[in-house]
Amino acid sequence: MIYCSRCLYTEVHPLNITFNETFLCSGCRVHEEKDFLDWNKRLNKLKKIISPYKKSNRSIYNCIIPVSGGKDSYFIVHMAKKVLGLNPLLVTYNKLYNTEIGIRNLSYLKTLFGCPLLTMTPNPNTVKKINRYTIKKLGSIYWHCIAGQTVFPVQTAYNFKIPLIIWGAHQGIDQVGMYSHLDEVEMTRKYRKEHDLMGFEAEDIIGKSNLNEKDLQNYMYPHDKEIESVGVRGIYLNNYIRWDSKAQHEQMIKLYGYESNLQQRTFDTYNDVDCHHYSGLHDHIKYIKWGYSKVTDHACREIRLKRLSRKKAKLLVKKYSNIKPKDTNLFLSFNKISKKDLFDSINKHRSKKVWQKNLKGWKLKETHKLCTSKNYIEKNKLKIIDKCNFNANSKRTGKKDVPQYIVYGRGWVD
Repeated sequence: MIYCSRCLYTEVHPLNITFNETFLCSGCRVHEEKDFLDWNKRLNKLKKIISPYKKSNRSIYNCIIPVSGGKDSYFIVHMAKKVLGLNPLLVTYNKLYNTEIGIRNLSYLKTLFGCPLLTMTPNPNTVKKINRYTIKKLGSIYWHCIAGQTVFPVQTAYNFKIPLIIWGAHQGIDQVGMYSHLDEVEMTRKYRKEHDLMGFEAEDIIGKSNLNEKDLQNYMYPHDKEIESVGVRGIYLNNYIRWDSKAQHEQMIKLYGYESNLQQRTFDTYNDVDCHHYSGLHDHIKYIKWGYSKVTDHACREIRLKRLSRKKAKLLVKKYSNIKPKDTNLFLSFNKISKKDLFDSINKHRSKKVWQKNLKGWKLKETHKLCTSKNYIEKNKLKIIDKCNFNANSKRTGKKDVPQYIVYGRGWVD
């Protein structure tokens, strides 16, 4: 198995990754653009792109921003309102797996920025049916979340005739270097289906697990003609702003009191605090399938941003990768499935490129010796210029996050 000689990604990445002659991965190579692009010039280009939308009279809102109670929502809304001068309509897909901190972050988000929030809450029984199917077919407990999060903003854009959608970072650029920042790729239905949804759209599961078209309406992408009639487009801020999730979160903590929290299976306390499962059971499943998890994603990001050495990153990955998630029973209870049935299905989706089975069980395959050559590692090593410290910040309440889904919470803060 081939590893990058700088970060810790392997050749087996669901978004696909390539290596040069020194085993430097495409993600690391594209990431280097962050250090030489003129980001002031890029921001000015973004301002020109959004200028016509600010002048439009089609709606009182001139853009849509998908948000949650975690990740980069505060920063995206901050950029849209405070820097770009937009008047956004916020939208969120209620994934049901919500934490108390996530609900609070979302309430403070719309209160502090004075933005309306449109929420789509799915039928829990439909979600359970979808989960039963996607666990067996795709080895995923999160398909409905990604499907909802990526389609509800597009549905809203069409229904409300608001053509501009603003997203944060394009995962294909930031992780694996699928595109250059200069390509200025935008949201597409094709990328959503092939990568976000693992090749399956809502239409593909009609008739499965007793799911009918009405059940899946909330997950269906608008028709191309509908998209064209409004001129819907989705732009990614990381094409125009030097994306640094850690620095951005720390700015949002300072300005708006964004709440962070300790995570089960990674050292990053800022991302994904809104979901019980994303950095827990969902992440554990990712490790079972692909041999790496969120801690590897976060370690690779911090290596590229010159805050973490490869040696220390490997220790962090080793520390967190095999931690058993504490939220498994919460998911099993909600979906009324057994632990055995869940993991019997998940194990069928292990990548044979990553895992091999022996008498003791599953084991990661050996590393290709050339890619870990000291010469290549030294050649591609980056100089550490900053500290990699993450803090758990929860000043708004003394309560600990409880192990239960918060389906609804207070929507506004006095």
